[in-house]
Amino acid sequence: MRLTPKTPDVRVPRLVGLMAVDARETAETRGILLAAPDRPDFHLTVVDYVVRQYPLPGTEVPHGAVVTVWFDLGEGEGGGGAGVREPRLPLPPSGGLYRELDEPRDPFEVLR
Repeated sequence: MRLTPKTPDVRVPRLVGLMAVDARETAETRGILLAAPDRPDFHLTVVDYVVRQYPLPGTEVPHGAVVTVWFDLGEGEGGGGAGVREPRLPLPPSGGLYRELDEPRDPFEVLR
């Protein structure tokens, strides 16, 4: 019977918020692999930010395990762009720059 040495476990780092290039570097230094199902060209991706990962940070996994990262939120999670921005409530006060200026005068007003 042959016994194989147990591979040491590593803790999954927090990858959410990192750019793709930094996430790959962090994973490499920890001894884990990354997979990105929403980016088939993941090895070329540089400036996209990781928005989700599995397993969660702090989870112990075997050395060489695969951590899945996503760069876009899925349907129903606010994905697909910036989302709806208007109307903002409460509305900003009216007036803007006009509040800072004096009231305009009549250009043909007779001065006495």
